Amino acid sequence: MSRAQCPRCLRPQSHCLCKLIPQLDSRTKVLLLQHPSEVNHALNTARLAALGLINAELVVGEVFVDLDVLLNPPGYQARLLFPGDDAQLIQSGAASDDSLPLLLVVPDGTWRKARKLLHLNPLLAQLPRVTLPEGAVSRYRLRKAPGPGALSTLEAIVQALEILEAPTSFAPLLRPFEALIEGQIEAMGAQTYQRNHLSTL
Repeated sequence: MSRAQCPRCLRPQSHCLCKLIPQLDSRTKVLLLQHPSEVNHALNTARLAALGLINAELVVGEVFVDLDVLLNPPGYQARLLFPGDDAQLIQSGAASDDSLPLLLVVPDGTWRKARKLLHLNPLLAQLPRVTLPEGAVSRYRLRKAPGPGALSTLEAIVQALEILEAPTSFAPLLRPFEALIEGQIEAMGAQTYQRNHLSTL
């Protein structure tokens, strides 16, 4: 028999995160395009971001038939948060008062799945790209990062918004994320965590 699930955060009712999820506003609009394989992942950080940001939207799929509409909301200029040779470093003031605010488009999935989303959706791949400064350290302690500076989707969004909208802090978005990780570590047991995860860091 399956455990009762919170319909909002999709966590078991006994581990509901809703009380930790803030309601933060932002000038930047965040569009999360989530690969279907991530929807039921225990650490669905894109959903936490969408729930915690008032000006955010989460769309699940592989091919987005209405992508042209999604990428062109009135009053915004779209940028894809994804590394690439032509990606520009996100800078403070990129969403200043004298320019249109950004629509920050964020693919959510493994690196392979995210690249697949770009391949299947040419309009996505054609967007101007922005990327985060190097040297960020993830709090995602449950799996080894694929490379230096690799962040979860939620962490990447928080860092991007804190640069774009400085000095506003978006750190409260990380509270449910940290609670989620602590809960996973507690469920697996300290010894298992230390043996399988600490040794890989």
